[in-house]
Amino acid sequence: MTIRILLAEDQGMMRGALALLLGLEPDLEVVAQVATGDAVVPTAVRERPDVALLDIEMPGGDGLTAAAELRRRLPGCRVLILTTFGRPGYLRRAMEAGASGFLVKDGPVEELAAAIRRVLAGERVVDPALAAAALAAGPDPLTDRERDVLREAADGSTVADIAARLHLSESTVRNYLSAAITKTGTRNRIEAVGVAQSNGWL
Repeated sequence: MTIRILLAEDQGMMRGALALLLGLEPDLEVVAQVATGDAVVPTAVRERPDVALLDIEMPGGDGLTAAAELRRRLPGCRVLILTTFGRPGYLRRAMEAGASGFLVKDGPVEELAAAIRRVLAGERVVDPALAAAALAAGPDPLTDRERDVLREAADGSTVADIAARLHLSESTVRNYLSAAITKTGTRNRIEAVGVAQSNGWL
């Protein structure tokens, strides 16, 4: 049986190389390639791949959001996240979104091909070092609103700007920022943003 693969990767050279290497495997066929997050689901609905190989950070929407939508629209399609960013929070969010596997890009292509076969067989495949890091890091302590406020604060926006964009009062924004700073064990919002980003919570 040939395993049909959708490949979502925004870097053209990486996408082309992956498609070429996977195509050398006798039982794998890349039937579709996309460069943006918002192209994943419509392309998958049209092509009906067995496995969707998704990057996380892409223009037009991230792979984690696409994974959750794929689970809803095409429950038979397995999702394997392949990313440069091996962050514990990303792993947790990928599993919550219904992904069957999570690998970082620095592994050999033979390992990726084996992972594709394993997820199609119903197994979970997770990079061992990342799994250990996720367990050590613990769960994401931030609420949805605290994450929203930190995302808006990442570019140095003022409290007034953040409040206007999120339709909140300035005092509410300050409360969310204060809570996020406390939960991340940092001294200010810039450090809080850094910790949240490095853990993949944002």
